[in-house]
Formats: sequence, C-alpha cells, structure tokens
Amino acid sequence: MLTALTDYARLARAGWTLTRHDALVPREFAHMAPPPIKAFGSLTRIGAKGKDKRPGERLASAFEGLGPAYVKLGQFMATRPDIIGFAMANDLGRLQDKMPPFSTDEARQEIEAAFGKSADELFDDFSDPIAAASIAQAHKAKLKEGGEVAVKILRPSIERKAAAEFRAFGRAARNVEALSKTARRMEPLKFVETLKASAAIELDLRMEAGAASELKENLADNPRMRVPSVHWPLTARRVLTVEWIAGTPIADLAALDARGIDRKELARLVISVFLTQALHTGFFHADMHQGNMIIDDEGRLALIDFGIMGRLDDVARQTFAQIIYGFITRDYQRTADVHFEAGYITPDHSREAFAQALRAVGEPLQGRNAAQVDMSRVLQQLFDVTALFDMHLRPELVLLQRTMVTVEGVARLLDPEIDMWEAATPVVRTYIANAIGPRAQAEKLRVATRKALDIAPKLPHYVEEIGRAAEEISHHRVMLRTTEKKSTGAQAALWFLGLAALALAASFAFG
Repeated sequence: MLTALTDYARLARAGWTLTRHDALVPREFAHMAPPPIKAFGSLTRIGAKGKDKRPGERLASAFEGLGPAYVKLGQFMATRPDIIGFAMANDLGRLQDKMPPFSTDEARQEIEAAFGKSADELFDDFSDPIAAASIAQAHKAKLKEGGEVAVKILRPSIERKAAAEFRAFGRAARNVEALSKTARRMEPLKFVETLKASAAIELDLRMEAGAASELKENLADNPRMRVPSVHWPLTARRVLTVEWIAGTPIADLAALDARGIDRKELARLVISVFLTQALHTGFFHADMHQGNMIIDDEGRLALIDFGIMGRLDDVARQTFAQIIYGFITRDYQRTADVHFEAGYITPDHSREAFAQALRAVGEPLQGRNAAQVDMSRVLQQLFDVTALFDMHLRPELVLLQRTMVTVEGVARLLDPEIDMWEAATPVVRTYIANAIGPRAQAEKLRVATRKALDIAPKLPHYVEEIGRAAEEISHHRVMLRTTEKKSTGAQAALWFLGLAALALAASFAFG
C-alpha cells in the first residue's frame, strides 16, 4: 500500500511538471478530449511555460526537468511515431541526454570507493567533467604507466532513483493497458520493461565494459572501424575506464570536409556497420547517434558509449534480413509470408492482402534516394498497415527499430541523397547467402546428423522406457491396451532408427 502511494505521488509530481509545460493535455490536442479532460486541461494551462513552442518541445523540456529516467523515456518515445505522431517524435528525438555535472570531488570519492585508492594514486591529470549525461559523466585522465583514458562515473544514488521511477512507470502502464484497447496493442508495459532492462544494464558499468569488449572483437576484421579498448584494472560497477580516442565528431561536417573525408562513403559505412552488427553477429550498438561516432586520426569510424546494446537471436536475425531483402527485391509475397511464419501477423488474416499492403508501402521507395522520399509518410503508411493487421510490438525489436531510425538520420546528415536500399543491399545479400542459402542448409543438416548419431546408441534405452511407461499407464487403468502400447513403442523405435540412418547417409553425402 505504501509503495503504491509512493508511486502515485511520483506520478503526481510528474503530472504537475507536465502541466507547467502544457504537456499533459496540450492545447493543440485538447479539442479531441472529452469535456471533463478538456476543462481540466484549460485550468492546468494557466501560467504554463513555453507557449511559443511545439508540443514535443514542451514535453522534452518537462522530461529534462524531471530527471534521468524521464530523459530515457522521452528518447524511447521518439522511436514510436506510430503512437505519438511524427512531429512530436522528431522533437523528442532531439531530446539531449545532457545534464548538469556533479562535482569533481564527488567523482573522486566514487573512484576511491570503487578501488580503495585515490584518483591521484591511480591517474595523472584527472580532469573536471568533460561531458555529463543523465546516467553518468565522463572525465579525461592519464594512466600512471602512460596513455590517455576516458573515465565514466555513475551519478551518485542514480540506481535508487531510477528504480523508483521505473516502478512508477510500470504502474502507470498497467493502468493505461487496463483502460485502452488501442494502448494494449502497443503494449506499453512491455515498452516500459524494455526501457527498464536497458537502463539496468547502463547502471552497471561492468556490463558496458563487457559490451565494448565483445563489440571490439566482433568488428576486429574491419580495418575501417575502431572500438576503444577497456582498461579492466580500473573498471568496476560504478566506474568504467576505456582508451581515449581523439578525432573529429561525425556531426562536425565542416571539419570532416576540411580533412578530406568522403561523406558519401562514410554514410554508406555507417549503414553497413550497423547492419553487419545486427545481422552477422546479432549484437549491435543500439545508440548510434552522431554524438557516439568519431572519425579518428587515421580516418577510421570509431564507436563510443556502449551503455545501450541490442541482441537478436538467429530467428529474429533471419526474419529481419528476409523482410529487408523482400523489400529490396520487391518480393512482397515472400515478405508477407515471413511476417506470418514469425508470428508477427496472426493466421486469421489474409497473406495476399498483407502482401498487397506491403507493396503499397514498398513500391514508392524503389530507385529513389533519401532526398526524394518523405520517410514520415512512408512510416505512417507502414504503421497504418501494421495496425490494420493487428501486428503487435515485438519487444526484442524495439532497440533495433530505434537504432535503424537513428542510423538513417546520421546517414542522411552525411549524404542527403543516399539510397538506403542500395546501401543496405550488399550486407543483407551476404547474410542471406551465408545464413539461409544452400551452404547454410548443408551445415544445419550436418549438425542435425551429428545429434542423431549421438542419440542412436541410446535407442534401446528409450525403447525400454517406452515399454515401462506403457505398463505404468496400464497399471493405473487407463483405457489403452498393452499390446497397442508395445506396438507404438516398436513403431517409434523403427522410425527413430530410420531417421538416424537417413541422417547418417546425409552426413556422407554432404561430408
């Protein structure tokens, strides 16, 4: 009871802050609300701030004032224009993860608490904060043995504050789901759970260190990429130390041009790197905005800040690749089939009708570059299609969707005329060939064969177990005859031996 009251108190405080920014019942949308809510909105707008701003700008300002958890909520909301509209999504997409820094003295205290030694004993030239975000802030330092590093430190008490806010979010989401069928289709509780899980990883910097290390290994074969090395001796739950990477921020177009960087080629590299991560390894940097990418002194694209990472299992990766490839090759029927096979669309809908709807989305994109396509209209049409066919949000794809939108924005910043499909085709085609083509199928057959051969020596034991199970069922007076059970057991054994023989023959055929 006390926890519920605390949660509602937090939500009430947030509601008050939203009303002060005219972001709870925005005047632009008040006419669509029932009369009581419309009247409530009119009262709350008295003395509200930001009357010259758009609704999304006012909501972003309110979230910044409410703290880290709300900043993260706003950033995730920006990935759901199907719910909040494209204008508001764009405004929230510019929500800055920048906060006032905490003091250098507090940062030093965190270091000493983590390692039992003072910052001066561990580092030379430990700087004041050089960047401060909602979860942590960064300092630049030099190691005693030489080499520059970036030291990331969590905000004091951030874990406790975030846990309380996410608990309140969850309570609000449950209430919304109970009241609205439309909201249930968007699954706000799963959305909050995804956000909470992502934040939990961000709140343990050892997890971020592990992510950086894994991504560095995954991209090691790409000479055009760079991921900073983790300095493990000076990394703990609340402190992360990584190699310092000097270079040019990808958002500084003038500086890139001055260095002679080919921005068109860089845009293609950004798309290729994202798709390579998502498809070929299933582990991807899920926060690839322009502030997290640097062109180092050797011209390599460097990724930094690994607090938000995404994973896709084999099935999700193959589904994702086949959907993209279906659009690229204009095979809309196959694209529709993939949605049904993955369970994204329920069987009571028509595959042919869904393929027709996908064609209406995909055809306007063919052979056109980013400057010629209004992606807002395309995405709105796609969301309308998914709503028409009752397609539910897939939680494992939330971060993927968010990153795709972000990567597209960065690519268009670098090259406004980029053809997204053309840039994506080589990576997707290679993955399709390796993961779904004949060679991949042969490898799957080999694996299945080895498993069958491992099981074959145990077949007599399985037959005995089947027989014992049949006797046990008979003993309990189940209406099955023992002879039928023995026959079933013998048939099962024969089928199993036949399949094992077939697998054995296949192993020789493909060996």
